[in-house]
Amino acid sequence: MIRILDFDAVRPEEILNRDIRAEADVESAVDAIIADVRARGDAALIEYAQKFDHAPLTQKTLRVSKAELDAALAACGADFLATLRQAAANIRAFHEHQLHRNFVMDGADGVLLGQRYTPIEKVGVYVPGGTAAYPSTVLMDVIPARVAGVSQIVMTTPAGPDGSVAPAILAAAAVAGIDLIFKTGGAQAVAALAYGTEQVPAVDKIVGPGNIYVATAKRKVFGKVGIDMIAGPSEILVLADADNDPAWVAADLLSQAEHDVLATPVLVTDSAALAAAVQAELERQIPLLPRAAIARRSVDVNGKIVVTDDLDKAIAAANLIAPEHLELCVADPFAVLGRVKNAGSIFLGKNCPEALGDYFAGPNHTLPTSGTARFSSPLGVDDFVKRSSFIYYTREALGAVAPAVADFAEHEGLHAHARSVTVRFAEK
Repeated sequence: MIRILDFDAVRPEEILNRDIRAEADVESAVDAIIADVRARGDAALIEYAQKFDHAPLTQKTLRVSKAELDAALAACGADFLATLRQAAANIRAFHEHQLHRNFVMDGADGVLLGQRYTPIEKVGVYVPGGTAAYPSTVLMDVIPARVAGVSQIVMTTPAGPDGSVAPAILAAAAVAGIDLIFKTGGAQAVAALAYGTEQVPAVDKIVGPGNIYVATAKRKVFGKVGIDMIAGPSEILVLADADNDPAWVAADLLSQAEHDVLATPVLVTDSAALAAAVQAELERQIPLLPRAAIARRSVDVNGKIVVTDDLDKAIAAANLIAPEHLELCVADPFAVLGRVKNAGSIFLGKNCPEALGDYFAGPNHTLPTSGTARFSSPLGVDDFVKRSSFIYYTREALGAVAPAVADFAEHEGLHAHARSVTVRFAEK
């Protein structure tokens, strides 16, 4: 049963217990996998597919074929394809608003300054497999890269015991416009994307969520390649006033609890009556879920209901927790929105369940977890572009500032810096 906590009576660490550090055995296993993939390339990927996913792959079947993509599109059916295409259009429209414009500051004194954005050339997208298939992750991670102008996108996702990838994942890849897909998952997929194999191209950046092995591998290859974030288990925080249907609130909490036994569902409310009603409603709804065992462990171990004296303290609790998903189920969510400092994605009002953002609305669902919303942001176009500045001075403009620049350099003890300016005006 989910715990009910009094905000004023608990220590912050009781609310913020979200340690996602890998155990030593995970660290050593990931190190060994990365080294093996670097040494043996495709052969290692094929062996790990058999070992971890029971997938019988060969050099010829490691890459998803066009025939497999076509078959996946046919298998998904017209209605689901229409949903995928509408979701893709919503995601694309939202992310197109994130594009930056280059700018130039054209001074009249012989100085020209500016900034330009260029897309990353090669990006790897990791799509989880395992207990569930996530075509939504394909759309959310690939479409912003396409909008940014990335020229090559490589997707990896594990195959099942029959050697195939879930049709919904491949259909989403086709809708998103990607056809370079490899049947590999886990730390080995991250290693392949970072260092390359005979078939898998090495990329410049890796994005996408995964389990602790994937997260650990991303952390270890960072520096060789860029990464989006180190994602922890999924989280939801529902901030609710007394005027809420407990069945709705419980359903929203369970929408994340069913993801993973490590997922964290949290209700923060200023109503003790709502807290008790939601606690009871969770007990009623959990047995009805196909993934009841997962949801049960998530709710019992990681779930919590935090009761506060008033809405002000509820908002303070939400900012302290800095959740991945934040639902503002209050009378006037727009009045509260400006007071939210830390959240990955914010859902306004009682008719905006988190699932709307997971699949369809348009904002990205690859979000900062484990409190990192205090300093990081959802995946977006910015993750797939680089920003460069440029400077142009005429000789006359440089001469006007040369003494000041040289003096600055001398004060730092960097005499060659100073001379690189003054040498241009020295008498010969």
